[in-house]
Amino acid sequence: MSLQSHPAAAGDSEGETVEELLARVQGMVSPALGTAGAAEGFPGRWKAIAVKLESLPTSLSDLSSHPFFARNTLCRELLQSVAATLAEAAELAARCREPTRAGKLQTQSAIDALAGKLDLNLRDCSLLVKTGVLSDAFMPPPPSAEAATTTAQSDMLELLARLQIGHTEAKNRAVDDLLEALNKDEKSVLSALGRAHVSALVQLLSSSAPKVREKAATVICQLAVSGSCEGLLVSEGALPPLIRLAESGSLLGREKAVITLQRLSMSPEAARAISGHGGARPLIEICQTGDAISQSASADALKNMSAVLEVRQALIDEGIIRVMVNLLDCGTVLGSKEYAADCLQNLTSSNDSFRRAVLSDGGLRSLLLYLDGTLPQESAVSALGNLVDAVSPGSLVSLDVLPRLVHVLSVGSIREQQAAAAAICRTSTSTDMKRVLLDPSPQNTAKKYAIACLLSLAVAKRCKKLMISPGAIGYLKKLSDMDVAGARKLLERLETGKLRSISRK
Repeated sequence: MSLQSHPAAAGDSEGETVEELLARVQGMVSPALGTAGAAEGFPGRWKAIAVKLESLPTSLSDLSSHPFFARNTLCRELLQSVAATLAEAAELAARCREPTRAGKLQTQSAIDALAGKLDLNLRDCSLLVKTGVLSDAFMPPPPSAEAATTTAQSDMLELLARLQIGHTEAKNRAVDDLLEALNKDEKSVLSALGRAHVSALVQLLSSSAPKVREKAATVICQLAVSGSCEGLLVSEGALPPLIRLAESGSLLGREKAVITLQRLSMSPEAARAISGHGGARPLIEICQTGDAISQSASADALKNMSAVLEVRQALIDEGIIRVMVNLLDCGTVLGSKEYAADCLQNLTSSNDSFRRAVLSDGGLRSLLLYLDGTLPQESAVSALGNLVDAVSPGSLVSLDVLPRLVHVLSVGSIREQQAAAAAICRTSTSTDMKRVLLDPSPQNTAKKYAIACLLSLAVAKRCKKLMISPGAIGYLKKLSDMDVAGARKLLERLETGKLRSISRK
């Protein structure tokens, strides 16, 4: 007997009122229980199904006792689904009393599928009441000017409720409708969105249907980018499935997952959680193999994570330095180079071993080449300043570090100039570096850059003191006698500051 021909399911549900449909469904429970009890084979499974069938009347009663039960299409749809499940239960149980025509495994699979449908029906009955959508479906008639708005709000709440109930295909259609609604009126969707809806979307990230996962990731990405749901997404457990999707999802699914992780990682707490759930590895992999959009988003997420001190070691262990250095050399122009410079600045800000690791992976050369380009240079200059203490003065001179920093001082933005000045200050306060740079011998071609750097810093009293204490005046007198450009002017500035200091004493 087919599902559609079952006598109990043969009623014209579209012509019935919701109350009549409810009565028909309630009348189907007892026959289904009877056939389930008489079924032969797999007694444990049929007993479990009988328990579920016995709980159906209570669930239906809870649903139907809601004052607005008859005024929402979701109730009719749910009752139709329950009727189909009960008809299937009666038919399958009857088949299990006859000589079997199907294999044992096939019958077992059919019984398990039936149990799953009953679980879904029971769960949906409960959720339909808990979501509050039934109450929102019917309100006192509003003034005519507000009628359209009220109807739209009710429709939105019903759409969001559909994310939580029904089978996979029903949820697939609900996500499609939600995407369309977001594109038409994002503000209305966001105003209606609650914790339960976000939780339902997060659960869809783990759906067995790839298309549903992909669409759910698209919706969640749009919610994260909107800036209104980051906390809810993290608290409702979005990070682990997003990381799994970034590892092995479709091309679109990976892209949306990575962009969402990029946005969420802006919060230090979320950045720690992403690292704790193993998110660093797939993000680093995407930096090496992803397309331009995914690569840029991954680099930005890693930059955000590297800003959190306790996450840095985990990033280092995953090989982030070599990957960021490589991005500096050959990343796309969609931000990945800049994010790589930001990341290296963070990693070199507080740990000597990390600085040495950056140097050993060629980071100094790549940072200098980056400075020769046209992209924002503040982070690269700051990273360079973090590295100078770990580099010999001779290497800094031979690599033309100071000329590049002087160039940033002359053409960079205010923030870039500040970063360059700080890097120069760190370089020039090294006694060994001063001796190398201010060596008056003709062979030293770096002295002109040193003087230009020191002149730019001599406006600050602290910097003047730092120049005087290691003996810069003695070097500058020799350079002045040799008419090296800027030497006499810098000497006058330092000696003026020194004379004022002595006079005050």
